[in-house]
Amino acid sequence: MFIDRTNIFVKAGNGGNGCIAFARQKHRRGGPDGGNGGRGGSIYLEVDKRLKTLIDLRYHPHYRAENGAHGKGKSKSGKKGQDLIIRIPPGTVVRHRKNRELIADLVNPGQRILIAKEGRGGKGNASLASSRDPAPRFAEEGQTGEERELELELKLIADVGLVGYPNSGKSTLLASLTRARPKIASYPFTTLSPNLGVVSYKGREFVLADIPGLIEGAHKGKGLGVDFLRHIERTKLLIHIVDLIGYEENPPSFNFRAINEEIKAHDPLLLERPQIVAANKMDLEKARKNFAQFQKELGSQRYKIYPISALTGEGTEELKEAVAKELEKAGE
Repeated sequence: MFIDRTNIFVKAGNGGNGCIAFARQKHRRGGPDGGNGGRGGSIYLEVDKRLKTLIDLRYHPHYRAENGAHGKGKSKSGKKGQDLIIRIPPGTVVRHRKNRELIADLVNPGQRILIAKEGRGGKGNASLASSRDPAPRFAEEGQTGEERELELELKLIADVGLVGYPNSGKSTLLASLTRARPKIASYPFTTLSPNLGVVSYKGREFVLADIPGLIEGAHKGKGLGVDFLRHIERTKLLIHIVDLIGYEENPPSFNFRAINEEIKAHDPLLLERPQIVAANKMDLEKARKNFAQFQKELGSQRYKIYPISALTGEGTEELKEAVAKELEKAGE
């Protein structure tokens, strides 16, 4: 199961209380010797490259670090609470749940941030002694550890994103170019979660993400909507795959423009990234007949169009070469 958004509650450990105690001496009371309380445990988020989803956090949404122990007599400090590390996948965006204020965007493996700070331990009366009060009969209470409600959102980290209408052939192309084995069928919304695959081409590799099919109104949540539009935000290049058979009500060029409008509505900057057009299903006669018209309709625009058949592999080598060149231009 692919889980890309969840909420969690974190609570750092409380500091232990300071101790009120006095040294025992024969025939008289000695000086103060109450120890300090131990600090509580802090909570950290750390990126683990082995993780791919937020599913563990979905099913275990509450996290509490260990409290610090109270101080003891004979100036013995309480034990410090153990820190808690919550592991998350690369590409996790962390926000405050209430106001959605951004806390961190965690991308690099091993990256770690403090998310809830420990409570400080209270001072015992031995530490509070002074010239004015050499034998205090009081001690400090430990501080309360921070607590937060967080929203975690996973945005895939891929070099290339596959976009297009449902059933345009994205999953078939991903399977053809990589070792990934996404679910493939001839009905819309077969892909209900993003799939990743690694493409190898002439000694280099790049990560390709199959983004679930978009439809008009996706940026408003229609269909699979914004749940998946955000996954193309980190990609450096888009492959826009177009079904040249088309739908009965819309020609392929209409669908192409509709998807780009949804991408633009979600984030206008995404359309400034390189976009390669893969004109799909060229193994079928109807698609071959539509190709010239499709080229004509997009001719005045900046897109490079590659005729392919994701099913048979026709044209996919040329497509991989074009992708590799674009990524090289981007310095990848």
